[in-house]
Amino acid sequence: MEYRRFGQSGLKVPALSLGTATFGGSNEFFQRWGATDVADAARMVDLCLDHGVNFFDTADIYSGGVSEEVLGQALKGKRERVLISTKATFRNGEGPNEVGSSRHHLVRACEASLKRLETDHIDVYFMHGFDASTPVDETLRALDDLITAGKISYIGASNFSGWHLMKSLATSEKYGLARYVAYQGYYSLIGRDYEWELMPLGLDQGVGLMVWSPLGWGRLTGKIRRGQENKGGRIASGGAVGGPPVSDEYVYDVVDALDAVAAETGKSVSQVALNWLLQRPGVCNIVVGARNEEQLKQNLGAVGWSLAPEQIERLDKASHREPVYPYWHQKDFDERNPKPTRW
Repeated sequence: MEYRRFGQSGLKVPALSLGTATFGGSNEFFQRWGATDVADAARMVDLCLDHGVNFFDTADIYSGGVSEEVLGQALKGKRERVLISTKATFRNGEGPNEVGSSRHHLVRACEASLKRLETDHIDVYFMHGFDASTPVDETLRALDDLITAGKISYIGASNFSGWHLMKSLATSEKYGLARYVAYQGYYSLIGRDYEWELMPLGLDQGVGLMVWSPLGWGRLTGKIRRGQENKGGRIASGGAVGGPPVSDEYVYDVVDALDAVAAETGKSVSQVALNWLLQRPGVCNIVVGARNEEQLKQNLGAVGWSLAPEQIERLDKASHREPVYPYWHQKDFDERNPKPTRW
């Protein structure tokens, strides 16, 4: 397993981590993703550790906290060998303060996650979204205090806009507070919007990217192809709900290119799609999900080899989409803004 620096921190993380949104399946939304119980989760954890994957990602809203509970039980006796990231901000209760990134909510959310995970510290604590109703310095001061108290080690942001992230980094610098070392964001061969602004920002500010949904919400597993009925997988079972919009024709174009490269490399479609991401600037970790051990083994095969430059170029071309303004305008000023500062 390859290990990469986590942003500008001193932490080293494996190139792949296991996302545990499939653990629990305690409500209708997450049931579509999976319903892994403690016994199966423990076997998947062991399989990950056998392959050098010691990083596990969850969130307090995944199955209403059941994902954290299952992960905590699956990691019993192994806690000191692993890294855990979890998230807060989104609503996780009925009360008016059981949502957001206020000091009130974050302190309580962190304590609740620690209890469910059965641990005394969280290695990486992500803000799951930007809370425009809470002053940025209040959020960062609360997180800084949690770091001082030893409850969390590093902080990250997820699903922020570019200006949300930059304002937060500037606030950390202004007041001498802990800064976000990583950004957890959606990025895939059929979802390259991250490249327009967040990638240049991350590279400029030293914020590493931890990719979620690297297979385009389950569309790049090899089960969806042109002229072929999709009979299996999460999408076929209604799991596209809440996912990023993408046209069928776009998916088919990208999968056609993936099929060709997969045939050349002897790898699967999903392994090629994941390996492409591992070659992108600023990517320090990819969160892979799996409903079972077979899928997990398939994803673990994405490391230990690299696509050839001409194969990457073919995939780039098949997945390219013209960016929105001002990014389509900026990309023509390549005399002063070479890749990857503009795309």
